This record gives sequence, structure tokens and C-alpha cells, in this order.
Amino acid sequence: MASIREALARRKVYRQTLAELRSLSNRELSDLGMHRSMLTRIALEAAYGK
Repeated sequence: MASIREALARRKVYRQTLAELRSLSNRELSDLGMHRSMLTRIALEAAYGK
């Protein structure tokens, strides 16, 4: 049960992070040193440490 809760929590972090990053403009992403093509990888790293 704990592993299911942990998986759901990580998935929530992934989805939340991705949604927040996608809401930023290209200018804001550029100011942060990010490109729109990097967002999925960044969200995965935030949630799963990969």
C-alpha cells in the first residue's frame, strides 16, 4: 500500500510541475534558462529524480 501511495504522490508532483512549467511564457522560461522542449525532463527529474 505504501508503494502505491508513493507512486501516486510522485505522479501528482510530476503533473503539477509540468502544468506549472507549461503555464510560463517562452520569455519566462528563457529567463530561467529553460526551453519548452526541456519541460517533460525537468518534471520527471523533480518527481522521480531521473
